[in-house]
Amino acid sequence: MNSFSTETTINGVTITAQPIARQREILTPDALEFVARLHRATAERRQELLEARHARRAEIARGGDPRFLRETEDIRNDPNWRVAPPAPGLTDRRVEITGPVDRKSTVNALNSGANVWLADMEDSLTPSWRNLIQGQINLLDALRGGIDFTMGEGPTRKEYRLKPFEERPTTVLRPRGLHLPEKNMLVDGRPVAGGIMDFGLYFFHNAARLIALGHGPYFYLPKIENRLEARLWNDVFVLAQDLLGIPQGTIRATVLIETITAAFEMEEILWELRDHAAGLNAGRWDYIFSIIKNFRTRGPRFVLPDRDQVTMAQPFMRAYTEQLVRACHRRGAMAIGGPAAFVPSRRDPAANAEALLATRADKLRDAEDGFDGAWVAHPEFVSVVRDAFDSVLGEKPNQLDRLREDVIPDDRALIDLSTCRGTITEEGIRNNIEVGIRYIETWLRGNGAVAIQGLMEDAATAEISRSQIWQWIYARAITDQGEIVSREWVEELLDEEFHKLERFDGDRFRDARELFGEVALGAEFPTFLTMPAYARYLCETAGKEDEYEAGLPERQFAAV
Repeated sequence: MNSFSTETTINGVTITAQPIARQREILTPDALEFVARLHRATAERRQELLEARHARRAEIARGGDPRFLRETEDIRNDPNWRVAPPAPGLTDRRVEITGPVDRKSTVNALNSGANVWLADMEDSLTPSWRNLIQGQINLLDALRGGIDFTMGEGPTRKEYRLKPFEERPTTVLRPRGLHLPEKNMLVDGRPVAGGIMDFGLYFFHNAARLIALGHGPYFYLPKIENRLEARLWNDVFVLAQDLLGIPQGTIRATVLIETITAAFEMEEILWELRDHAAGLNAGRWDYIFSIIKNFRTRGPRFVLPDRDQVTMAQPFMRAYTEQLVRACHRRGAMAIGGPAAFVPSRRDPAANAEALLATRADKLRDAEDGFDGAWVAHPEFVSVVRDAFDSVLGEKPNQLDRLREDVIPDDRALIDLSTCRGTITEEGIRNNIEVGIRYIETWLRGNGAVAIQGLMEDAATAEISRSQIWQWIYARAITDQGEIVSREWVEELLDEEFHKLERFDGDRFRDARELFGEVALGAEFPTFLTMPAYARYLCETAGKEDEYEAGLPERQFAAV
């Protein structure tokens, strides 16, 4: 067959999306068969795990606070087990740059001087078919050294060329989470999990080359909620390595602890992945969103103040990060801090200087707490974060030897929000509205990472914005000026903020406003805002809606 038609079936895999240039290099018959085998081995168990997520949220809504698990006490109490030692290219991770896998971002990240590039196919990438397949092409080209990029014409023309491989960061791919379907790739008539597709195509095409270059196939695992989901991924790794004849333990994975339930099973997650585990990451934005989502109907005890007041200095966030470092270093795994989300300002030197100082202070705290590295969202902040970690690490590549035995595991501290200080303000509501609408609008046009008010926003921060508004309305929260946060008042503010937006030809603000209103003000609470957005605007084929996380609104917890 010379080209893909609108719907093509190869080796039992049906592709329903419109083809893009060069996709045949990625969607080869052998690669599709590989993805299909991973899918068939895990699809049933994955669906059971998604249903278990829904049941767990319902239990929490009824008052069942998470606790450390009694049935896994033997894992936590055994002092002897360790994860695999750091893999080549992952010994020094003091600065990790994160960003999507579009061509320009790929070149910038690989030339940034960071130690690691988190090549993101999740929260900072709009999961259109074009973005996903082009991202795979870009990753393939980067490893082959053929991803030079030119932008502009004439005097404004810029050429971007890659540094030699040995001068680039180690690439770590973040596939989509288990909850996200890929409805443009069907196996036996069912959508493949987005994460299985992303992992499978990247691993199939690049694992051998990465090993030959002295690194390996490395991954970040997002949105994991418990040890059983980590076990599923470990089984995927074992099967993938066997199918390609790659030694077991070659794959390494860092798990984002970005859900509240995962925070109670950090050592168990490392245990399940122990032959493939590289570390844990404190994914702070999704973590805050997860707290709001799970406890959104539990009353004032779980109502948080404005997003910008929920800093890493809040006691419940300190408990989360310190216990993460302890769990990691106790088991020989890296602890990676959260993002420095600032982006440089060309027009406001004072704001830029303030952002640099804030970033350095934030990352210095991470280093002093025992983290082995942290994220940045922009290349200009690489040196700032490096300086912060250098001041603590010196010549050492990491601080795995710092065990943080002074930290006592405390499950109650993880959800004790009573000490969280701050207020809800009208400005905070307006900011959530602006960020939510502007982010969704950009996402709908194909860009999953956007700078808004000096911060790099992605799907996680948009989730905080809409879920805070939903919770404040449900709880009839009161602002610092004594105003009750009602749906009617927020609708008025939404109208005002919408009319302030600067419109342009081809913008998607009307769609963004409609979607934001649905996920922030509706009686039902979609589990992820990207799910209705994907189903309505990005998916080229409707497919059968059989995913709990994709289409099941939580009606029993509806706002009134």
